[in-house]
Amino acid sequence: MTSILLEILYFWKMKLLLSFFLLFPLLLLSQSFEKGEKLFVDGKYNQAQLVLENYLKNNPSNLKALEYLGDISAYNKVWDKAISYYKRLKTLKPTEANYFYKYGAVLAMKASEISKLKALGIIGEVRSSFEKAISLNPKHIEARWALIELYLELPGIVGGSESKAVKYSEELREISPVDGYLSLGHIEEYFKRYPNAEKQYKRAILIGGSKICYQKLADLYKNKMNQPDKANKVWEDFKNKKK
Repeated sequence: MTSILLEILYFWKMKLLLSFFLLFPLLLLSQSFEKGEKLFVDGKYNQAQLVLENYLKNNPSNLKALEYLGDISAYNKVWDKAISYYKRLKTLKPTEANYFYKYGAVLAMKASEISKLKALGIIGEVRSSFEKAISLNPKHIEARWALIELYLELPGIVGGSESKAVKYSEELREISPVDGYLSLGHIEEYFKRYPNAEKQYKRAILIGGSKICYQKLADLYKNKMNQPDKANKVWEDFKNKKK
């Protein structure tokens, strides 16, 4: 009886050991990802990159690892690498709006640093990526901001258009009134219609009252309208509001 019990215990011991050795690599990989994620969250991007790149070798389709590595590459302005990661993401999960938005954003950043002739070849993909993000998520705020900036910066001959920028600003106002007024203020400021921009930023302050709203108005007074006293007054109002 004792012999049989010993054999059973030995059998289960070996089975547990085998299970442990089979699961051990998976546990290490899981810990590796968690370590990389923590480093990323802590802003230790270079260390996070090394850990996550190593993790990705055995998990090439892990969406979160790919996104973190894309974000790190974008932060470091390694545009081609960021483009590659986001392209893989939107291929793996073509229903995620943010992947298309981030892909379009890094494409746009690359376009801003290459020759105008080469940039023209990718502007269409930049635009379509932002539009795709909106089609997947009709309430996507960042993609609309990106399209506003795109239509403002592009020359008219290749698609630049104030009316299209205003169209997306109006859509923003339906989703987020603060973003709507801020974006319209930005458009007015871009075309040097400063009194109109002032009105829009004041509306944003009334509705939202966030620091960015006050900052946009203060910067307008200080840098564009040469009215530093008004800029100081805006910041005083903001400080008093916080009390």
